[in-house]
Amino acid sequence: MAQQIHYEIFRRRGSSGWSLVEARDRREDALKFAESLIVGENIGIKVNKETYTEETGEYLSLTIFEHGDTKKKRKAAQEDVPALPCFRPDDLYSYHARKTIASLIPDFLSRHKVTVIELGHRPDLLEKLEATGTLLQHAIQRVAVAQAAAGENQLAKIIRNLHDLTTQTMHRVYRDAEKKRFAVVAPGGFLALAEKLAAAPDGQYLLNGSIAHYLKDTKGWDDKVSRLMGLMDEAAGETDGAKLLFLCADNLISEVLNGSAGLRELIGAKKNNGAAVMALVQLFLGRAPEEPEGRDGLIALTRQFKSDNLVTARTAIALRILAEIKSFKRLCPDSIENEFKMLRQIANLVVTGIGKYLSHEDLISAFVLRSQRLITAEALAPYLSGITPGVKLERILFVEENIIGVENKRRLADFVTPVITGSNFESHFQSAKVPALQRLQQLAALQARVQRSGFQEKQRGEICDVLDKVAANVESKARLFESIERKSGSHIDKAVTLLRLVSANALTAPRLSAKARQMIMGYLGQPGFLAGYIGQTAQNGDNAAAMAGLMENLAKAGIPPEVGLKTIAA
Repeated sequence: MAQQIHYEIFRRRGSSGWSLVEARDRREDALKFAESLIVGENIGIKVNKETYTEETGEYLSLTIFEHGDTKKKRKAAQEDVPALPCFRPDDLYSYHARKTIASLIPDFLSRHKVTVIELGHRPDLLEKLEATGTLLQHAIQRVAVAQAAAGENQLAKIIRNLHDLTTQTMHRVYRDAEKKRFAVVAPGGFLALAEKLAAAPDGQYLLNGSIAHYLKDTKGWDDKVSRLMGLMDEAAGETDGAKLLFLCADNLISEVLNGSAGLRELIGAKKNNGAAVMALVQLFLGRAPEEPEGRDGLIALTRQFKSDNLVTARTAIALRILAEIKSFKRLCPDSIENEFKMLRQIANLVVTGIGKYLSHEDLISAFVLRSQRLITAEALAPYLSGITPGVKLERILFVEENIIGVENKRRLADFVTPVITGSNFESHFQSAKVPALQRLQQLAALQARVQRSGFQEKQRGEICDVLDKVAANVESKARLFESIERKSGSHIDKAVTLLRLVSANALTAPRLSAKARQMIMGYLGQPGFLAGYIGQTAQNGDNAAAMAGLMENLAKAGIPPEVGLKTIAA
């Protein structure tokens, strides 16, 4: 069973909740970093070991380090497993109870390819679970510890009560199966059964039992979903029986989609986690799979989502998408650049589904968290090593364009400062191996990207100023403006050359672009400039078009038309 392990470091100040600080791949690094965060008395620090199992698609969390006030609001055990206040067998079939049970025994459910609803209505599976002994007992103990942490009664008493409740529930299913209360129904007969059971106090329980028996011999998760889609077809209508059948099928489908193992098999094997998340988004939006062959259940489910049916099931997919975006597992583990590209593709697609299932706030929060995990020194170091300073800055700006979150962008800007202030940066751009104009164009392009970035205004200003200083030094050493001034040719040619440089954003601001504008204004004031310019540029005697073109070029260079008109000498 393939596993992936990482370590998440959390911090809490005062009575606030836990916040993720960083994640590390190595245990020693995580513990060392956690210890470095220990400052002050009112701070709690903990490190969780997160083990991802590919077979089940689930994370197993284990706290391996704690310091300070880690239990001020809740005990660790309570954070891992929710309390389960159940008092009678029917309580174990509630939504929250089923969700808790699924989190306690994911391996058992995955191995037998069943949902919690099926488990709770099939005596053969309950006997297997009961036979495991330790698995069932461990699950009961985990829930009991959670309830005890919430301050309810004594631990031993809670364990005994939960054990008695579990036993009562199992025996109830055994008795009902022996009495044949779970009707054996063929396809096409479930609506009639649902109509009969709709008014019964335990009608939903009995109908679920019949559906569980019907799904018993399915060949896999897609086959299971395909059969449930058939029940959805039977549930068309507004009668009480149709509504009951629809509800039961919707709940079962949502459990399939909530389970990682079933969902992974349903969408099929993908080359990486990013492609898998993209497939989930496509499913959520009701778009047909790229490889439909052999996926009848998935195709039928897609049609239902496109028609905005199956509210519970579609909500399950929405929550799953959010969970995958928030998770630590990389989308494209082989390339951080592809990771960012995939993240943007997913974001561009999933935002089209914002509405009653996915809120804008939840999506933003998920992408901010994912971005936070990708801008650590550990994650970016391989991407930024072994390259020239110019390319390094380009890559940092590429990262900036593909992450969200004000704080994340502020932290990323901290990676820029050591790059542009290092001696290697200016040395690289002073190298005569590359033509000076090409180097200036690269610096201007970098400055333009910084100006468009989401860095804080002060950070943008500081970075742009350094780039402009470097560019000014490059120009001074290369004597670019001096060479334009000294070259043979008219004032018109020189002005046009500078206009092209400025309007093409080949010069940084404010030093170089201001100097170029000053030189242009000087050429504009030379006697005979206007007549000479029109004579060189007017086509077919169209003086008005030539004049309009000059005004447009001046505006691109940052010279207002009114200023240009006052300066131009006839």
